[in-house]
Amino acid sequence: MRLLLVDDEEELVSTLAERLTMRGIDATWVTNYQEALAAVEREHFDLALLDVRLPQMNGLELKRLIAARRPEMKFIFLTGHGSEEDFEACSAESGPEYYLIKPVQIEVLMAKINELTQP
Repeated sequence: MRLLLVDDEEELVSTLAERLTMRGIDATWVTNYQEALAAVEREHFDLALLDVRLPQMNGLELKRLIAARRPEMKFIFLTGHGSEEDFEACSAESGPEYYLIKPVQIEVLMAKINELTQP
C-alpha cells in the first residue's frame, strides 16, 4: 500500500511518514501542491492524506486535481484549523469519517487507512 502525505508542516509530515512506515505502509511525503502533483505523475499511490489548508492551493482543490489524474486514489483530509465550511466541503468529497483533526492518533489514522484500502 502506497500513501502520499501532503502537509506544509515538514516536521509533522516527515514524522507521520516515519510512523506509518514503521507500520508497514510505503509512505512518501511532500510539503506543497507542486511536489504532490509531480509525485502523482511519476508514481502510483493508493491513498493521499491531504492537509486542508495548504499555502497557494487548499487540500480540496489539490484532491480534485489528483483525482482527475488518478481516479482510483482514495483521500483522507487532515486539518489543524477545522471550520464547519471545510468539514462540509471535504466531507462531500470523501465522507465525514475521512476528515481528521490534528493531532491525529496514529491508531485512528491506521484504522481509516485500512478502511479505505481494504477490498
